Amino acid sequence: MDNQSFNSQKPKAIRVLLSGGGTGGHIFPAIAIADEIKKRFPDAEFLFIGANGKMEMEKVPQAGYKIEGIDIAGINRGNMLSNLGLPFKILKSLSKSKKIIKSFAPDFAIGTGGFASGPALYEASKLGIPIFIQEQNAHAGVTNKILSKKARAVFTAYPKVDGFPADKIHFLGNPIRENIVSGMQQTAQAKEKMGLDKDKLTILSVGGSLGSRTLNNGWKENLENLKQKGYQLIWQTGKLDYAELSSSLQPPASIQIKEFIKDMETAYSAADVIVSRAGAIAISELAVAKKPVLLVPFPFAAEDHQTKNAMNLVEKNAARMVKDSEMQEKFWNTLSEICANENIRKEMSQNLQYFAKPNAAKEIVDEILKIIE
Repeated sequence: MDNQSFNSQKPKAIRVLLSGGGTGGHIFPAIAIADEIKKRFPDAEFLFIGANGKMEMEKVPQAGYKIEGIDIAGINRGNMLSNLGLPFKILKSLSKSKKIIKSFAPDFAIGTGGFASGPALYEASKLGIPIFIQEQNAHAGVTNKILSKKARAVFTAYPKVDGFPADKIHFLGNPIRENIVSGMQQTAQAKEKMGLDKDKLTILSVGGSLGSRTLNNGWKENLENLKQKGYQLIWQTGKLDYAELSSSLQPPASIQIKEFIKDMETAYSAADVIVSRAGAIAISELAVAKKPVLLVPFPFAAEDHQTKNAMNLVEKNAARMVKDSEMQEKFWNTLSEICANENIRKEMSQNLQYFAKPNAAKEIVDEILKIIE
């Protein structure tokens, strides 16, 4: 569908409601979709609905979009008494969402999961506004499962997602950062850029912005093995352990300890093998990077969705997996097998292509516009 036909039908600027939050995995896909729509319709108007006190209230304005907050939270399983006020919060958030939506009058609404998207999209659908869902994980979140019954389409990062009507699923991938798609470089060139030896096998370890204590402990226990093999390591520790690790360890230049990696596309490019948690966006980026990967799912993610994400790749022989609880017995042996066998690495890289969706945001917007028209 071309932009003209949409505009000729609607002389006013198109208005888009988006909702998703709680974690970067819900927020950044929503922002990427908004950016893609804005590229095509520069005069489009956008409004996000988020949960007060959650990170979307900061990240969405930083990306240049307006956001309204509602008071909503999930069930606190650690303190059941604190849930007594939850029904009141839900009613209040539904009422406020309805007010916001009526006043903004969007042409369509997109939900990417998280607490706020439930009330926002539920009220939008009740007001007759077409709603769309983007689910990042292999296992549908509760909110998205309920909303999918009303949705015009559900965009997923995996071919089958339990809990969604099969006829509504569009396997288009997760929108990821544009620089990951466009910034990949030759491996040797990226290694040199990072001050590493271009001829040595290089492992990249990423554990998210806070970091993964499991991965950090795994590396601490295997530093001697790493040195003996002569492998290089780019080790992103995250905030939690960086100060302690960088002061207590005296690694050689071939082992780089970093709290955070800003230039992720160069780090992905420099890696021969990647070790990572199995968050939805991480996996989508790893698939585009097409580097053999060992996944260590975070076991306390909601409904253990990281393990389900990882299993989708393992079943296609596009990754190997070690459970958090099996790190001591299996981490080094599994990693060594990948590092030592070039054929295994080549096969994994090829199989990752099935999950690589570098144009996810573009294809999601194409589909939305097609359905709206």
